[in-house]
Amino acid sequence: MTSPGPRSTPVKTSLRTEDWYGLWLGLLVFALALPTLAGVDLLGWAATTQVWTSPGKAIAPVAKTYAAFPGVLSLALTFLFLLLIMTAGAAGLGLDLARFATGFTVIFWASYLCWFVGNHAYIAATPDKRGAMGISWSLALTGEAGFIIALAAGLVVGNFFPGVVRRLSEATRPEWYIKTAIVILGASLGVQAAGATGLARAVLFRGFAAIVEAYLIYWALVYLVARRFFHLSREWAAPLASGVSICGVSAAMATAAAIRARPIVPIMVSSLVVVFAVVELLLLPAVAATFLHGQPLVAGAWMGLAVKTDGAAVASGAITDALIRARAASAGITYEEGWILLTATTVKVFIDTFIGIWAFVLALVWAYGIERDPGRRPRAGEVWARFPKFVLGYFLTFLILLIAVVARPDLLVAAKAATAELNVFRVLFFVMTFFTIGLVSDFRRLGEAGIGRLAAVYVVCLFGFILWIGLGVSWIFFHGILPPRAG
Repeated sequence: MTSPGPRSTPVKTSLRTEDWYGLWLGLLVFALALPTLAGVDLLGWAATTQVWTSPGKAIAPVAKTYAAFPGVLSLALTFLFLLLIMTAGAAGLGLDLARFATGFTVIFWASYLCWFVGNHAYIAATPDKRGAMGISWSLALTGEAGFIIALAAGLVVGNFFPGVVRRLSEATRPEWYIKTAIVILGASLGVQAAGATGLARAVLFRGFAAIVEAYLIYWALVYLVARRFFHLSREWAAPLASGVSICGVSAAMATAAAIRARPIVPIMVSSLVVVFAVVELLLLPAVAATFLHGQPLVAGAWMGLAVKTDGAAVASGAITDALIRARAASAGITYEEGWILLTATTVKVFIDTFIGIWAFVLALVWAYGIERDPGRRPRAGEVWARFPKFVLGYFLTFLILLIAVVARPDLLVAAKAATAELNVFRVLFFVMTFFTIGLVSDFRRLGEAGIGRLAAVYVVCLFGFILWIGLGVSWIFFHGILPPRAG
């Protein structure tokens, strides 16, 4: 992992890349969801998977318009739709279509099975949901446990069944899946950001100020620790700093694309992000409820700043919300439900908006500074060639729904329905990403590449300063602000 020195890469102009096809396919799914704003539901048949105790009740169409559809039919249609558009993309990329379709079919169903298992109530249900589901305990990992199960299953196949890996190789494309998912993610964040305008002005402003301050500190310190004390190359240090500082997997992938890191780099960083997010999900809400019960919004902001995947951050906010309200109720104080969760979510949404901005900044830095050939002036085209194109889709879907809902607040309900349909596909692309990350992650290669050193950097940074800086910044901006009391 020592620095290899500047790598001059020729400008790439081809549109037949996973970068571009992640953009096109993400925008296609987004476009099919847009008619929902006008009352025309084209994707409501997509299968959503709920936290379940009875398998027969786990799968259902995401929209009430299609409530008569059996869950199995909804899931079959979801698979056929994805098979169609992904095979069309594979044709554009010049892949072997028969091998791709066969491999994609196996990857989809294996990934979905992992997601299904991860949504079992005893694994996924948060404390505030246990009573309604008739269970007394759960691991409280939320459905994101499916990502961990998918990664673990992929690692088993990837390391012990090499023949299967070879047969699936044409469709084993984690970067393509995650890039498509990030384009779709922008729409959800746009609606959340628009809906957040209804929050108390203090929460909105303080949340934005908090993430700007924390993020700029986070990234610089992680990069410094990785480079100076663990001697990682820039190729490794930059995606790791983004993964730890911004939005985990999405930020690591975008950064790796901007600096043209090798595929193994974001794959290894993404694996670590998911594993550590689960650790944080298990630990931080209990710590917050114990020591920050008198400062509820500080606790919520801390979850948004510290936990590095969207689902785990929001779940941490929900668990913290439930634990602190229960503790307050025992003292005769009844807070309105959801303010702690909304604080965590608002902070996390602001963090996520930095993905595209930071990818552009790093593309400039790498083109004009780090990998600039001596004596040669970089061209603007090199920044364009280096900039990850799927981030354009992320910006576009974000802005379209943000502007639409801000201009027409009456569209908020319909926009939330549209993004609920989009989230079905985003989640599926994410879970396929982690399954295929496992397929391509050979333990021997990971050891040689130095995943132990990456994990050490992550541990040092997370427990050495990220948690405490996030707590300090949350305290600065949110101490003394309490949720409204019920009634």
